[in-house]
Amino acid sequence: MSESQSQATLGITPSLEPTLAPSATLTNTPTITLVPTASDTPAPTNTPTITQTPTITPTPTYAFPTVTVLEQSHCRYGPGKAYLHAGDLYEGDRGVVSGVSASRTWLWIKPDKLHYHCWVAASLVEVQGDLKPIKVAPVTLPKSSLYGPPDDVAASRNGDEVTVYWNEVWMTVDDFRGYMVEAWVCQNGAYFQTAVWTDKTKVTILDEPGCGSVSGGKLYAVEKHGYTDSVEIPWP
Repeated sequence: MSESQSQATLGITPSLEPTLAPSATLTNTPTITLVPTASDTPAPTNTPTITQTPTITPTPTYAFPTVTVLEQSHCRYGPGKAYLHAGDLYEGDRGVVSGVSASRTWLWIKPDKLHYHCWVAASLVEVQGDLKPIKVAPVTLPKSSLYGPPDDVAASRNGDEVTVYWNEVWMTVDDFRGYMVEAWVCQNGAYFQTAVWTDKTKVTILDEPGCGSVSGGKLYAVEKHGYTDSVEIPWP
């Protein structure tokens, strides 16, 4: 039996071959040209002002006066003969002035040959330079821890004279260097500081009226290494 006969016998109607629909014709896709959007023109920035750098003028360094020793002298721990000897100065020795006493009659100097300052009488040196700008220097005494200060310190007045009393401070003969009073007194209408030395247990100091400032003083015992703590004098 042929294929067509078989299909007729079975009653099967052959299906038609599918017809392909013609494909769509593609047209050219138009090219889109993007037109840039104009951006805002940035606001101009201000040109910074150039500040001139100030010229720094260096502060001149002050040249401290110098001294030349005229004759053999004592350099002391304070501005006066009552203070302990701190070193020997000889003719021709040199140093730098760092301070003056309130009376400007003593100079606080750093001798070239010493590693510390001390006081010398202005009359014993020749000064090179201007002393006018030099300030009054404080007096710093070397301290002794070997002995205590005097006790039972008292004072009495007789007119313009004030006498100060105290008990003896025991020291070895080798160490003993007496006692010293530093006082602020009025003499000839001038109020000033003075120092008085003694190897006794009393001393009399002139203190006149008329200065308008309060007088007073303090007492030290002195040994060869330095000064004891001071004791305030109950000034009459």
